[in-house]
Amino acid sequence: MIDELEWRNAVNQMTDEAGLRDLVKEKKISLYCGVDPTGDSLHIGHLIPFMMLKRFQQAGHHPVIVIGGGTGAIGDPSGKKSERVLQTMTQVKHNEDALTGQMENLFGTENFKIVNNYDWLSKISLLDFLRDYGKLFNVNTMLGKEIVATRLEVGISYTEFTYQILQSIDFLTLYKEHDVQLQIGGADQWGNITSGTDLIHRQEGQEAKVYGLTIPLMLKADGTKFGKTAGGAVWLDPEKTTPYEFYQFWVNQDDRDVVKYLKYFTFLSKTEIAELAEKVKTEPEKREAQRRLAEEVTEFVHGKKAVEQAEHISKALFSGELTALTAEEIEQGFKDMPSVTIANEVRPLVTLLVDDTNIEPSRRQAREDIKNGAIYINGQRQQDLDFEVDPSTSFDGQFVIIRKGKKKYTLLRVKH
Repeated sequence: MIDELEWRNAVNQMTDEAGLRDLVKEKKISLYCGVDPTGDSLHIGHLIPFMMLKRFQQAGHHPVIVIGGGTGAIGDPSGKKSERVLQTMTQVKHNEDALTGQMENLFGTENFKIVNNYDWLSKISLLDFLRDYGKLFNVNTMLGKEIVATRLEVGISYTEFTYQILQSIDFLTLYKEHDVQLQIGGADQWGNITSGTDLIHRQEGQEAKVYGLTIPLMLKADGTKFGKTAGGAVWLDPEKTTPYEFYQFWVNQDDRDVVKYLKYFTFLSKTEIAELAEKVKTEPEKREAQRRLAEEVTEFVHGKKAVEQAEHISKALFSGELTALTAEEIEQGFKDMPSVTIANEVRPLVTLLVDDTNIEPSRRQAREDIKNGAIYINGQRQQDLDFEVDPSTSFDGQFVIIRKGKKKYTLLRVKH
């Protein structure tokens, strides 16, 4: 298992490599990763540790997800130069429910558990917290943790400073109640994870078999952080990032990164990945590796039907054959295209191009472009100067698509 993870370049640090290797050889272990409900959707950056958890699940181990209803109410200092804005408990609860649904979608319901740290953290009184746990944490050691040290210049509140104690209590609780022996997290979580193993050893004895494993910070070939686009984060929630946009994100990956992502984000074998890596070298223009990456990750997150739909939209946009698309596919494929709302009434094409949409600057220019074959309505070239557009005849009466030239699309949303 560890060899497999290392081949996939998925290991940054381990607290005791030899001990962890022996443990996963001798038995199927329980392991966990946490996520705080700071938003109502995961993004692809969150997928990084959860792909690791999924690999353990497929090998027969027992993943546990901790939704941080307690820690999420506090806010962690990870990677931030300022304090998090505290959320209301109502917002935290809403986010918990949304993230739970996404986790169940990724992990199924077999051999998998979701717990909420609010269930145990909320029951600890201030005095118990200070007596039972505060006494076991040395402030000098806590200040030395990178996650805290990076904030000392600008300052850190006591609330966020204590986050590592709360996360350590999580690991201790899971060890005692669910026999969890391994915590997984991003590279920035090393300080919190080692605080957890230290706490367990102090309370349960040095012989307690608990381990931590972190994942490398994922950077693109150009040195920028993986997972961000010009439009912001790539979300797992299909309402925030449509499956088509999600698919396109992976299709558009750089040749220099695609093999790394195939190793990390897919369950393809070494042989399959080696074959795709060879094609990146010999036939990069075919982008076969990128397409396979997009298929695999989109199916994992959104299912097979979403992959088929994304490919259908891609082919239609590439060929210009739009009539085969459904209204739902139009919504996905044209989400970021310029759009205009029009009335649900038959309009002369020239009037539509000039008065209703400003696609053309003047009637003279509109007529000239129509005559020259530069205007397409719903994928069909239209050269009739007297043509009238009836919105009710296409895409369930919801949309009209006008293309000017080769690539300039405008989506007309029909108001009902």
